[in-house]
Amino acid sequence: MQIYLDYSATTPTRKEAIAVMEKVLAQQWGNASSLHEWGNRAATILEQARIQVAGLINAAVPESIVFTSGGTEADNLAIMGVARLYAVPQHIIISSIEHSAISETVRLLEMWGWEVTRLPVDAKGRVNPQDLTAALRPNTVLVSIIYGQSEVGTVQAIAELGTITRNHGVLFHTDAVQVAGRLPIDIEILPVDLLSLSSHKIYGPQGVGALYVRPGVELIPLFGGGGQERGLRSGTQAVPVIAGFGVAAELAAQEISLETPRLIKLRDRLFAQLSDIPGLIPTGDFEHRLPHHLSFCLESADGEKLSGKTIVRQLNLAGIGISAGAACHSGKLSPSPILLAMGYSEKAALGGIRLTLGRETTTADIDWTAIVVRQVLQRLTK
Repeated sequence: MQIYLDYSATTPTRKEAIAVMEKVLAQQWGNASSLHEWGNRAATILEQARIQVAGLINAAVPESIVFTSGGTEADNLAIMGVARLYAVPQHIIISSIEHSAISETVRLLEMWGWEVTRLPVDAKGRVNPQDLTAALRPNTVLVSIIYGQSEVGTVQAIAELGTITRNHGVLFHTDAVQVAGRLPIDIEILPVDLLSLSSHKIYGPQGVGALYVRPGVELIPLFGGGGQERGLRSGTQAVPVIAGFGVAAELAAQEISLETPRLIKLRDRLFAQLSDIPGLIPTGDFEHRLPHHLSFCLESADGEKLSGKTIVRQLNLAGIGISAGAACHSGKLSPSPILLAMGYSEKAALGGIRLTLGRETTTADIDWTAIVVRQVLQRLTK
């Protein structure tokens, strides 16, 4: 029995997206920048996908969608695109639980003289809006707060945080890679200037993402070239995967009203079945949470003998795919920086695990996973 429960890492490409990619590769393979019929066909496919992705977040202006190679490039374009507007280093605010695509990019800015404030989070992983207000300075030019945290599932109060930022005249970016297609996003209402998306989190192909850029917001591109994507992302567009992204986005928007409640029901069922296992501690915010996401840490984690990585390996042997938060560098296991930022001890932060559900997850999958997790932990903690 094979059970995949790592949908926050990547999702299987849906057949509808594969079908359109095959058609584009075989029949509509032109360069979208060319003026002849072959180019026009590719350009039409490209703009159709832009409309579809815009529809996922209710963006009224499709041209506000800039296609990138993925969520990481979208995050980098948002951060560096703003930073490069300034000849002199300024001040930027992020949370202490950002994805590495944000935290590592900001670390580079810090090396170049930028001032960086990393907002603390509470034990559930939430940013206090009052902390954001207090952190704003006259030279703050950008705030970036992750929408849904991939490791612990916590969803931030983005509307409230964005309102504070907007009232101070500061640009606001959010990484919505884990949220899009799982919770409704209305960018016409949400006070966000820049928003990152990724295709392979919503059953589209890997290798493509997008940055929403609110009309009127200026960015400096990451690299020069032919001026594609309104000059913000030069390079011949990867029309086949962009087309697949568009189809996946359109279908995600159509299915969200039914799929999200189904995922919540399955998620809560698994939480209930795992809740009484000694030493398995839920992490993240239970109320403000991604609908498909469960996460825990092992109270008695002690490195390789009993760590999140150990549980991942043991479940993999049983045919179940999950992920762990701690990372292995140079042969040494490092505790999850996200759990550390939330106040967990280094020992507990070695034991973080994540189970994320998706379109193919069934009740039978949930029930069998609960049995296997219980058996594995009983065996390892004897």
